[in-house]
Amino acid sequence: MARIGIIGGGSWGIAIAVLLHGNGHEITVWSALEKEVAMLKENREHKMLPGVKLAEDMLFTADDREAVEGKDLLVMAVASSYTRETARRLSALVASGQKILNVAKGIEEHTVMTLSEIIEQEIPQADVAVMSGPSHAEEVGRGIPTTIVVGAKSKATAEYIQNLFMNEAFRVYISPDILGMELGGSLKNVVALAAGIADGLGYGDNTKAALITRGITEIARLGTAMGGKFETFCGLTGIGDLIVTCASMHSRNRRAGILIGQGKTCEEAMAEVRMVVEGVYSARAAMELAAKYNVQLPIIEQVNQVLFEGKSAEQAVKELMLRDKKLEVSDLPWPA
Repeated sequence: MARIGIIGGGSWGIAIAVLLHGNGHEITVWSALEKEVAMLKENREHKMLPGVKLAEDMLFTADDREAVEGKDLLVMAVASSYTRETARRLSALVASGQKILNVAKGIEEHTVMTLSEIIEQEIPQADVAVMSGPSHAEEVGRGIPTTIVVGAKSKATAEYIQNLFMNEAFRVYISPDILGMELGGSLKNVVALAAGIADGLGYGDNTKAALITRGITEIARLGTAMGGKFETFCGLTGIGDLIVTCASMHSRNRRAGILIGQGKTCEEAMAEVRMVVEGVYSARAAMELAAKYNVQLPIIEQVNQVLFEGKSAEQAVKELMLRDKKLEVSDLPWPA
């Protein structure tokens, strides 16, 4: 049995708490919001995961020390826009070598740092790992079979976390490619906005398939330029996560995109979804990275123009369709 602190009382943090408690571990869930802590204590259920009951011996707290000290693993499950603030707040309590597993997805807009880089910067004494893959909280909380990847700098850390999480409904692979995993998990949210916009416009399966396929091409193009491994973008944290996020109504990014495609502004869509839409925050960062690494991201560029420059969704699709004629795969040779 391990002692695990879940940092973040949102639906994803709670789904992971339920999973790990079911594996026999001692769970403490921390939230910065006193009202959220009180709701979880009283109802033993998260409002976004109806029917997923929280065990009586699962602890809920807003006390930083209670959540961090003496824990074998900390699971960082706060939204990406709060990762730096939370890491800085807890840094002094984290022991040297204490393991932190980040399970959120995103790129910080102004620094274009990945979330693990932020945690390492704010908590340099920690051993930071990441977990990513196609894994909606609504399904993990109910024990629906799910497969994900844990990335870490050392194989020993990756295997330790793999053993904590693995069960008959939750299969865990491990990988050394933390950067590729995080870029896949972050940028797929931007492409999912595009897929949702297409749905909101009333387009069909052909359009969705094109966006997914060309979207992973863009993600891999940027990711490999930055040092990620091509194989990672072909796997669970690349194409796997992209497929589920573009296709499922559990996806807040797709839902926000649908509303934008139906004519709502970015702000109106986020307000209606009532959850953090990570793709909105990663979209600008993606374009900063594209400029830095001299990489073309036509789908992500059009999403940015719709989100932030007032371009109509219809015009964005038209411009994507009318781009210059190209080879699908540029380095394939023609027969002599």
